[in-house]
Amino acid sequence: MSTFLNDSPIFGPVRSRRLGLSLGVNMMPASGKICTFDCIYCENGLNAERPCHEPYNTAAVVLDALEAKLREMAAEGELPDVITFAGNGEPTAAPEFPQAITGAVALRDELAPNSKIAVLSNGTRADRPEVHDALMMVDDNILKLDTVDPAFIQLLDQPVGPYDVEHQIETFASFNGHVIIQTMFLSGEYRGKSLDNTGEEYVGPWLAALERIRPQEATIYTVARETPVAGLAKAAPEVLDTIAARVRALGIPCQVSY
Repeated sequence: MSTFLNDSPIFGPVRSRRLGLSLGVNMMPASGKICTFDCIYCENGLNAERPCHEPYNTAAVVLDALEAKLREMAAEGELPDVITFAGNGEPTAAPEFPQAITGAVALRDELAPNSKIAVLSNGTRADRPEVHDALMMVDDNILKLDTVDPAFIQLLDQPVGPYDVEHQIETFASFNGHVIIQTMFLSGEYRGKSLDNTGEEYVGPWLAALERIRPQEATIYTVARETPVAGLAKAAPEVLDTIAARVRALGIPCQVSY
């Protein structure tokens, strides 16, 4: 099915259903995808379909482009609601991600003081001290936890390399509340197996993980764009609303995107 790659090193701004007017920062080149997950719902396609033969962007390249775009937007009278590190893969895997965050914070403070800085990450590098420190600097540290079931993670997120969900939960909890947990709920079938993670066997343990992490917010969403794998379907709005109500009952704010 149809997927796309983002421009690099800056893309957008675009209207995000979750973030508002979002100016994207892409630590990956525009020619391919570099990710530590291979999610079957990824709008950028599967890793094997988007091979990348170029290096990550340097912090200098990213920051020069970000400064130019912010100045351009300021001249046009519309600055972004949020500067979002996302792009074609996992931003925190870029060697100069910490330096890029430090520089982006300085540029934001100078040129767009009302804009937030967000990072959309799968969290696989969040235990590295330099990455952890950088994520503590941003306004919205958005880390993925689609489920706590190891077999379902392998089916849906397809981590590249070892992935220990217990370690991820502990890492996310180490942010002491400075974290937003992002979770994809969906239905459908893949390789003869159900992709429905809205049942109690998945939601109950996920809620228990949220209680341990105590994030500032959870954001739950479902399939909204073309996916690289056929057979994926949206979770029903009423199902998402029920899950969100259970999150809020824990004292954790929850945003829903249908």
